[in-house]
Amino acid sequence: MDMGLKWTDSLAIAAALNQAHPEADPKYVNFVELRQWILELSEFDDDPGQGGEKALEAIQLAWIEESV
Repeated sequence: MDMGLKWTDSLAIAAALNQAHPEADPKYVNFVELRQWILELSEFDDDPGQGGEKALEAIQLAWIEESV
């Protein structure tokens, strides 16, 4: 069974980003950087080409909520 994070796991990815980059303010992270940070997460296991703007937007919004 595959347990890696997928682009659709916005809440789990947001939590992982919050741990990996506690100094970052997610409101000011651009999508290029956000995408790179997601791909660098050891738990992330999805097709890098599938991370479109909608997925990044959902992850960023979840991260903003997570970091409040």
